Amino acid sequence: MLISPPYSGGRAPVLAKNTVASSQPLATQAGIEALQQGGNAVDAALATAITLTVVEPTMNGLGGDGFALIWDGNKLHGLNASGRAPAAWTPQYFAGKTAMDLIGWNTVTVPGMVSGWVALSRQFGKLPFAQLFQRAIDYAENGFPVSPVIARQWREAIPILKNQPGFTESFLVDGKSPAAGQIWRYPAQAKTLKEIAATKGASFYTGALAQSMVDFSNKSGGCFTMADFADNKPEWVDPLAFDYGDFTLHEIPPNGSGIAAQMALGILQAANVKQYPANSAQRIHLQVEAMRMAFADAYAHVSDASTMKVPASALLDRDYLASRAALIDHHKVGIYGAGDPHAGGTVYLCAADASGMMISYIQSNFKGFGSGVVAPGGIAFQNRGMGFSLVDGHPNQVAPGKRPFHSIIPAFLTKGKGQDLKPTMAFGVMGGNMQPQGHLQFVMRFVDEYLNPQACSDAPRWRIDDLGKLTVEAHMPESVIEGLKVIGHEVTVMPANSLDFGSAQAIAVLGEDTDAAYIAGSDHRRDGLAAGF
Repeated sequence: MLISPPYSGGRAPVLAKNTVASSQPLATQAGIEALQQGGNAVDAALATAITLTVVEPTMNGLGGDGFALIWDGNKLHGLNASGRAPAAWTPQYFAGKTAMDLIGWNTVTVPGMVSGWVALSRQFGKLPFAQLFQRAIDYAENGFPVSPVIARQWREAIPILKNQPGFTESFLVDGKSPAAGQIWRYPAQAKTLKEIAATKGASFYTGALAQSMVDFSNKSGGCFTMADFADNKPEWVDPLAFDYGDFTLHEIPPNGSGIAAQMALGILQAANVKQYPANSAQRIHLQVEAMRMAFADAYAHVSDASTMKVPASALLDRDYLASRAALIDHHKVGIYGAGDPHAGGTVYLCAADASGMMISYIQSNFKGFGSGVVAPGGIAFQNRGMGFSLVDGHPNQVAPGKRPFHSIIPAFLTKGKGQDLKPTMAFGVMGGNMQPQGHLQFVMRFVDEYLNPQACSDAPRWRIDDLGKLTVEAHMPESVIEGLKVIGHEVTVMPANSLDFGSAQAIAVLGEDTDAAYIAGSDHRRDGLAAGF
């Protein structure tokens, strides 16, 4: 692994025996504080995540969802804490619509994130649950200065969300968002955090907080019932594993979209992507084409695992991926539909401690503030329901109690097999459909180019947007951009301050001896921080 930064203008990686990396410095420091108080990596991740709901409300909130991959020192565990559709959401409920709404009550599924916090703490945490909330409560009550990128995102959300129930009253002052450096306080959210902490999450699903959310729903256009909240349960899952060279990429299984990154890697292996130099137009061309194929399959076949018509194993079948790779012209842009496999606004963070425990964690309200709906007490709801399909018979068709297709995905890299399995890196790249694309690029930078996590993050990125158009960062080399155009790609170069390419956080194991130490990185595209001791 190359420890010295290969990209000018980037950040130096952080080397330590205990580390936390997140998209907001105050949240990272809350995680470090938990470690210094005797907590482990899971405690640190939870303290960070809880604090992020206060200090980065533009990307996540108490009404969000979450996923985690946890290396306990011997084994990798997966947690799906995404919520389900309310009982009222039958296909008939959406009759007359051709697509799901983008904001508002009809995009809100039951928030699963708080149940995930409780499950992680019970299964792996060392510190008392309520202790993890102290820093978040302090910032909500006493205030904190808003960081620059978050201030920008806050301001840009106003025209879109200002008319949604509770948004203006909760997140604007005199119709304005806080400026960078301005102190933001939210005492109502502090009260909610105290209630969650004191009841170990029970109030959120069966008690006073649940009743408050249901009452607000009933009077402002929603359809939630107390049973919808009471029925919510997080789910422990076996991560999906896919080998790439000497390493294995682990992702949360469907309803998550991480399988798309694994499929793209398999297509690229079959296409012999390594015949082309790193950072070349030819290699990026194959990456883009493989990602387009993987997205076509994911959007056609991936849904709540209980309703998938094609198993994940079929989508990751090496022969199937090789057949997909054979469709790629190495010298020309293609158009790809879904294949026919044989059926048989987000925050990401990671933490690691000196005992060897590591966690890759992500939580989100999806698009920025999410639905824009904010219940009393600062509970900002996600808009994950927009991920459902309204096409009759589609595996991802909306239905009561069903989880929608999810873009948020934590990732984990290991090396070795069986008793020799060792953790390598906890990482993630938040940002809508950038996430599997970011995972693909991150893995290839780390495995094929031997870059450290910070350098993997600093490298110029490409992205296929929601319409399939190729965009690249401003610091992508001009020779690469021209090479892509020659192949037939219509390339849009985004401004240098673009926030379209996600935000990465990563922690990798430093060396292979038994004395645990790590090297961590935090994306320079956001306000984030990697720290350790």
